Amino acid sequence: MRNFDINEDPHRRYNPLLNEWVLVSPHRAKRPWQGQNEAISTEKLPEYDPTCYLCPGNVRANGVNNPNYDSSFVFENDFAAMKQDEIMYEDDIKQTFFKAQPERGISRVVCFSPRHDLTLPEMEVEGIENIIRTWQKEYTDLGNIDYINHVQIFENKGSVMGCSNPHPHGQIWAQSSLPTQVEKTQKNLKDYFIKNNRNLLQDYLKAELIKEERIVIENDHFAALVPFWAIWPYETMIISKRHITKITDFTAEEVTSYATILKQLTTKYDNLFNTSFPYSSGIHQAPTDGQSHEEWQFHMHFYPPLLRSATVKKFMVGYEMLGESQRDITPEKSAAVLREQSDIHYKNK
Repeated sequence: MRNFDINEDPHRRYNPLLNEWVLVSPHRAKRPWQGQNEAISTEKLPEYDPTCYLCPGNVRANGVNNPNYDSSFVFENDFAAMKQDEIMYEDDIKQTFFKAQPERGISRVVCFSPRHDLTLPEMEVEGIENIIRTWQKEYTDLGNIDYINHVQIFENKGSVMGCSNPHPHGQIWAQSSLPTQVEKTQKNLKDYFIKNNRNLLQDYLKAELIKEERIVIENDHFAALVPFWAIWPYETMIISKRHITKITDFTAEEVTSYATILKQLTTKYDNLFNTSFPYSSGIHQAPTDGQSHEEWQFHMHFYPPLLRSATVKKFMVGYEMLGESQRDITPEKSAAVLREQSDIHYKNK
């Protein structure tokens, strides 16, 4: 019997945020790839596209003209996932197998820039600061609505992630219930806080900063790292160093630091395979239910699907769908690869 080698031997890693495990199989990273290749667009986008429904002044699908905006622009999603209508509903507590209940909410689109051809890593820090201030305003405005208990800010970037329009934009879904992943996270954050009288993510970040194995970028106010329990090959998480429960707690300096680390991280992503790197990203922060949530710590997840190159994607199939999440490349290796990437975007070299 030989000693366990975390860099070579199959093992499971625990995710305390979700109370779940992920299977890590580092030896599989050596296998040859003969699977699906994704088509990566090399098309150079124009600064303005007259056919784009998100560009300034253009007509959207519902016939409404966009204003000639010059920074970020927010509008109600023309094909919203939820409705604001209040619906009469009586819960059938006797129902076992066919439970259902109406969900009330608001869906909005946030255009990051009037420029059709820009993405976050190609924007100036000042432009990203403006996006953050827009997120702060939306979190406040939506969270102040009496039936809204959670505000989810997120971005799907790239057609491989289901993004139907290349214009730089994200979305905000605000709803009356806590989404499943958020509810699970809150439970585990709260359990840890009650047991230890400390914040789980603050303790975790302190431990990561000591080890330095999975840290990708660090500044005075934030750290970007590959979580110990990461599922996606180049998954990362940005965590605030100070105890901040929500985006509206930021100081002016923290807004700039957050904008800077967002630009640096997404630039490293693009530089990894010299392509506009696809991902789904989203902010996790305290619910807007009017309660004090000291257990929460502001953090942001990035879930990119690319594995070996700009054309090779990681699929969640088979064992992942029937057993548990699985990855081949270790989080430590992913962090090292990302750290090595330049902060200068490959298009500007």
